Amino acid sequence: MSTTEVEDVLGTAATWRAAGEQVALATVTETWGSSPRPAGSQMAVTKSGRMAGSVSGGCIEGAVAEAAMKTIDTGSPQLLDFGVTNERAWEVGLACGGKVKVFVEKLT
Repeated sequence: MSTTEVEDVLGTAATWRAAGEQVALATVTETWGSSPRPAGSQMAVTKSGRMAGSVSGGCIEGAVAEAAMKTIDTGSPQLLDFGVTNERAWEVGLACGGKVKVFVEKLT
């Protein structure tokens, strides 16, 4: 992911937040093996269901968005861990053979 793409996600999240939306930001913190997005990739999610960016190219976005909604509701950050040994990873479609850790936090 290029710096411009990262700035777009952060800029979009800031715009949504300034407009009064509740927003969570998900950031890939670590990858291992085959991973569709590198560390530093980000996705913003609003309480109303809007999304910008990507943390996986589609295979875990739904699970990350679900976690983002919980983080928006509770205010508690989460560190999500998806991988081939994680039963949930197969459920959400991470079949690439790698591992991905995603940190989710509410923007205030």
